[in-house]
Amino acid sequence: MANFNKVILIGNLTRDPEIRTFGNGGKVAAFGFAVNNRRKNSQTGQWEDEPMFIDCDAFNWGERGTLANIVEQYCKKGSQICIEGRLRLDQWDDKTTGQKRSKHKIVVEAIQLLDRRQDGPGGAPRAAAAAGASSRSSDSYDEAPQQSGDDIPF
Repeated sequence: MANFNKVILIGNLTRDPEIRTFGNGGKVAAFGFAVNNRRKNSQTGQWEDEPMFIDCDAFNWGERGTLANIVEQYCKKGSQICIEGRLRLDQWDDKTTGQKRSKHKIVVEAIQLLDRRQDGPGGAPRAAAAAGASSRSSDSYDEAPQQSGDDIPF
């Protein structure tokens, strides 16, 4: 039986990234992430947003890995990003109650920054994709081409 563990989400950071370093030069950026799950209220018939909160870890993998650095440098609470990664189950014993606890987290493998730039002409959106372990990664941050209102065909 085949297995496939892939998650792609667009949402916002719920807190500033927490950066930890390892003795071997590695780094991890841990952050909270929120996405909305839309559902129809059966009583009112109105669509409602139901937030889902997820913990995420972005690592610097290998020699060329820079994903944690990118999260540290460009992301903050409220930043809108698209993440691609895989689910991981963390399990531990609660120190106060002694009960077994667990939660799902996302190990981020690629990120795209979706916020508009604060500096730059016209607040052009950032066209940035970065991945720590992916071969399609790019550490360049090119601006999207600017269009004037005259170029719009309608």
